[in-house]
This record gives sequence, C-alpha cells and structure tokens, in this order.
Amino acid sequence: MTLIIAEAGVNHNGQEDLAIELINVAKESGADIVKFQTFKSKNCISNIAEQADYQLINTKVKESQLEMVQKLELSYDAHHRLIAHCNSIGIEFLSTAFDHDSLAFLVDDLKLTRLKIPSGEITNAPLVLAHARTQCDLILSTGMASLSDIEKTLGVIAFGLTAPLNSIPSEQAFVDAYFSEEGQKALQAKVTILHCTTEYPAPPNDINLNAMDTIKAAFKLPIGYSDHSKGIVVPIAAVAKGAEIIEKHFTLDKGMEGPDHIASLDPDELKSMVSSIRIVNKCLGNGLKGPRPSEIKNMKIARKSIVARKGIKVGEIFSEDNIMIKRPGNGMSPYGYWDLIGEIAHIDYAEDELIRLDK
Repeated sequence: MTLIIAEAGVNHNGQEDLAIELINVAKESGADIVKFQTFKSKNCISNIAEQADYQLINTKVKESQLEMVQKLELSYDAHHRLIAHCNSIGIEFLSTAFDHDSLAFLVDDLKLTRLKIPSGEITNAPLVLAHARTQCDLILSTGMASLSDIEKTLGVIAFGLTAPLNSIPSEQAFVDAYFSEEGQKALQAKVTILHCTTEYPAPPNDINLNAMDTIKAAFKLPIGYSDHSKGIVVPIAAVAKGAEIIEKHFTLDKGMEGPDHIASLDPDELKSMVSSIRIVNKCLGNGLKGPRPSEIKNMKIARKSIVARKGIKVGEIFSEDNIMIKRPGNGMSPYGYWDLIGEIAHIDYAEDELIRLDK
C-alpha cells in the first residue's frame, strides 16, 4: 500500500490556526502523513539569497528570500501543539528540517522516528550526515539531482548510519561506507528515495517518471515520488509505476497568498488523489497471472467448447464437416479438436450439443 504524504509545507502562511485546518483536511482526505517544514530562517537563508522565479511569480511580491520565508516560520511551541493535534485525530506528523537546530528539535523534542531530507539539501553533506546519525528512517528527495549526486548523498548517509560517532567524516570515508556491505544493508533498512522535479508547478515534459526505474535499478532501494505538477494525474501514474511513497502539496485555497499555493491541491483534489491511489493499489495486485476469483464464473460463458456442427449418429467419424467450436466453455476444450478428428462417435449428437468422450 502506497504511503501518502499530504505536504502542508508552508501553506499555513505562518499561522497556527491554518496549520491545524491543514491537518484536519489531510486526515479527512485519507492521507497517512501530514508534513510541514521546520526552520529558523536566519539559520538557513542568507540576506543575499534571491527568490526563485516561481516564488516571485506566485507571490507577486519582490523581496529577498529571507524576507519571504520569515513570514512562513512556525514557532517550536506551535509544533508541539500541531503534533499533539495529529496524535489526537490519528494521523502521523512529519516535518522537514532545513537547519541543524530544527533537526535536533524534531528528533530530541518531538521524538520523530521518520525524517525527510528535501531536494535542496541533498548536497548539504553536514546536514545529511546529521540526519543519518539520528538513526531515523529517511526519505530522500532528489529534485535537481543526478545519479552521481544521489550516490554521494547515500554515501554520507551510509557513513552516518554505520560509522562510530568519533569517526572523522571525509569524502573517501563516505565512498568506503557506501560500498561496504554494512553500509548497503543500512541503506536498505533505512532509506527510501523519491524522484522529484523541483519546479512549481513542474511542466509535464520535465516530470520524467521513467527516471524512477533508473533510480531503483541504480541503487536497489525503495522508490517513491514527490510531485509538484498540477492536478492528480502524475502521482497516480507514479503509483502505477511502483511508487511506494507519494508526496503532494495541498492547500486550503489555491488563491491564498504565498509561494506554494498555486502548485498545490485543494481539499477536494487531495481527497480524490488519495482515493484514486487506493484504487490503483488494489488494481496492481500480486503480479501472478491466473484466473482471478471474480473471473472464474465467467470462464464457461466466455470460452468455447467442441460442439456438433449438425446432427451426428453413432458410428459416424468426427470431421471438420460435423464438429466446430462454439460457446459455452464447459465442454471439451478446443485444444482437443485435432485429436478428435477421425475418432468414432459413440452416441448420437444433436446440432450444437457438446461433444463428450463417453463410450
């Protein structure tokens, strides 16, 4: 069953009451997890960082990235209330940490056992290492990344999962950890990789869902998909291709101010996506090909048997002139057609009567 992450992100616009509403919507949609973003703006964004093009277009406000993001920050106290609300209604709380202090808060204070490393941090080796050293389950998003980028990041994670805390990090140590048997076992136990296209909204010709197959073949790890496209078609298609995790942004209202609302699902779309994915999960089955329980009753109706083309008397020889293939399928299999030619009829047959081997 695909794990569905409803990505609230910063679509609360820095308001705790809206964050609570987003949690309720995620729960009502049937999602497994609701995810936020945890950060101290000044710890992860410099005052010279510019807005991304999509941020400027979506917010229609020209300001520094720091100024924009500071308005989207939730306090640590608010996080405690959010996770308490998630626990009270039965949905998992998850958040992405963008700095070391926030990561420590999620693990040490909120006691999360699952963490998400976002695409933008995939080259931030110190923060990736800190994630790995928590020994939590890790979801690694790979927007903007090449296979080489992913392999290097997995090396950092393998080192963090397996090396003693007093081990000195280095690029060679990461390589050695990645190629070690212990490192590979740790990655298999702890890491899921998400294919992703980091654009909001992501254009269809840049989605490249077939890259999921490439990533899975390269790293032999569970694969999922973090979606930034418009609508629900792409995540549903990703599930059909084997995504074990789907992450999708959602909002209370696409018309709200903020950088991510326009590329997010509204509550009805989120519910539709979740229900569609659950149907796809059922449709995928176990991969074994054979008659399904619902089909068996139809076999005698849809298949065919050998019947008398016309009346046949005892002692006549079966031939192409007096036998043929027709429905229903509860008589002699058409595979026996050639063996029957030349045999003698031991009973009389009326036209269309099923041929039997009675003697």
